Amino acid sequence: MMGSKPIPKSDKELQPYNMAVAGHDGTMCDSQGELFIKPCTDQELRFYKTANESHQAFADLMPVFMGELALNDTTDVNDIDEQLPAVSSMIPTETKAKVIKQAKEQAAEAAAPHPASSDEKGWEEKAKSKKIKTNKSVVLENSAYGYTRPNIMDAKLGKRLWADDAPQAKKIKFDEVSAETTSGSHGFRIAGMRVYKGDTDPGKLDAMGYKVYDKNYGRNIVKGHNLLEAMRKFIFNSQAGIDEELGKIIAGLFLNDLRRIEEVLASEESRMYSASLLFTFEGDGNALRAALDQTRADMSAEQYKKEDGPYTPGLSASRVDSGIEMDDEGQMVFPINAAMSQNMILANLAQTPGSQDMELSADSDGESSNGDIPRIYSLKLIDFAHAEWTPGQGPDENSLFGVRSLIKIFEQLADD
Repeated sequence: MMGSKPIPKSDKELQPYNMAVAGHDGTMCDSQGELFIKPCTDQELRFYKTANESHQAFADLMPVFMGELALNDTTDVNDIDEQLPAVSSMIPTETKAKVIKQAKEQAAEAAAPHPASSDEKGWEEKAKSKKIKTNKSVVLENSAYGYTRPNIMDAKLGKRLWADDAPQAKKIKFDEVSAETTSGSHGFRIAGMRVYKGDTDPGKLDAMGYKVYDKNYGRNIVKGHNLLEAMRKFIFNSQAGIDEELGKIIAGLFLNDLRRIEEVLASEESRMYSASLLFTFEGDGNALRAALDQTRADMSAEQYKKEDGPYTPGLSASRVDSGIEMDDEGQMVFPINAAMSQNMILANLAQTPGSQDMELSADSDGESSNGDIPRIYSLKLIDFAHAEWTPGQGPDENSLFGVRSLIKIFEQLADD
């Protein structure tokens, strides 16, 4: 389901994701950040499709997959209409033309000869280039849309970070990274964070008022002894008005979702390497409090209250992708215009299978009367370039190690 804001009317409003933080190029979005088109490998595309076809509980943890685009020299607007029937009517012809133009440029680059040794398969493309060599893209929604000031953290899952098809040099390098970081000790590593007003020194904030923690934070600074404190920096932030009360509510919401993720992963037989959990929540304290107050007002007291804490199942936003790309080094790329303006707090919160505690009343034409529910938080499983279903091999204990460590940490954050 798309948000309630209109799709851009001009192709000039479609932009690439090219924030200064390094990572993959080629991802496109509309200027409001509701929709983005992301180059992907065949393996990632196949994983999206099979999850939505036959692993619904798992799919509910993933970004909303609205379709794929396979573009070549003969692709036209009609091809997009055929490939994306669910959202085609919502995308203006001018925007489709812009998508075709940019995607064809990517397809041409993907088709160009490039040297690669036979055993490297898809790994060398990430290591040696900021663009994935592909003419295929997935069309997803953007989880950072609808917040006033979204705080974002990427937690890369797994003690083992490489898939079986990785070249030996990559395996050795990733094993070294794991041994030297919390990937080895806790099964996850902070690959990057973006925290609104995350420092009292304005000189340490970016142009939008964020403190950005790059890959070196999780690699060189965060260790087992200070991991809890590092996570507190993401949740609790008095400079932005996120006090202990609000922070505990957010920690409790994330905790509830983490327990659900553990349950689903333990029931599935799959393997994911270099996948991540993407944590997003409203980082402006005033906006967060207003969003919680409005959500409380829209829910019955029985639906909102929980015996063991003030947090609530089902408040998470729809299954949407952040638009944030991660390279093999764990570096994040943020969208240019995704959900950064003050007027975006009242965006549509889509009801999903995981948020059935929300009661949305419908008016006479079938539209929800709660169409402007503010965004509070989102926790999504992302990055499936090296993911597959593995029948008969049992649950993905490598990823579950990290999820269970996160559960223990968020239990402490919610109870502090």
